[in-house]
Amino acid sequence: MDIQVVAQFYQKLDKSNLHLLAEVYHHDVVFEDAAHRIEGLALLEDYFHSLYENVERCQFTIHTMHQADGDGFLAWTMHLQHPKLSGGKQIDVRGMTHLQFSEHKVIYHRDYFDLGEMLYEHLPLLGGLIRAIKRRLGK
Repeated sequence: MDIQVVAQFYQKLDKSNLHLLAEVYHHDVVFEDAAHRIEGLALLEDYFHSLYENVERCQFTIHTMHQADGDGFLAWTMHLQHPKLSGGKQIDVRGMTHLQFSEHKVIYHRDYFDLGEMLYEHLPLLGGLIRAIKRRLGK
């Protein structure tokens, strides 16, 4: 599998095609992001079903991709719309993914993004506080 297949998969991913995860991910996959560590395809499928059940929209724009041997990297923007975040308005979060491949599937997936940008800044009360802290830090 190459990085372009994964990029195309994520650009088309939605509630209706989660069954395709098994075509991309190895049964022993390890998936990590700022809030989770998931081991195994069955748990990853459960995670994605739960995630997509609760969002109105979650789509990815892939900006760049690179692959060398068994490692790949994607730079992306996630377009997220959740009824409990930012009054249901779309949130755009930039991030990167490191992938490792085994047996022509993704065996390791690690997302890097600002959890505050995605979540905390868009919660009532806490959001204002987080934005104020970031301003004071010069971000």
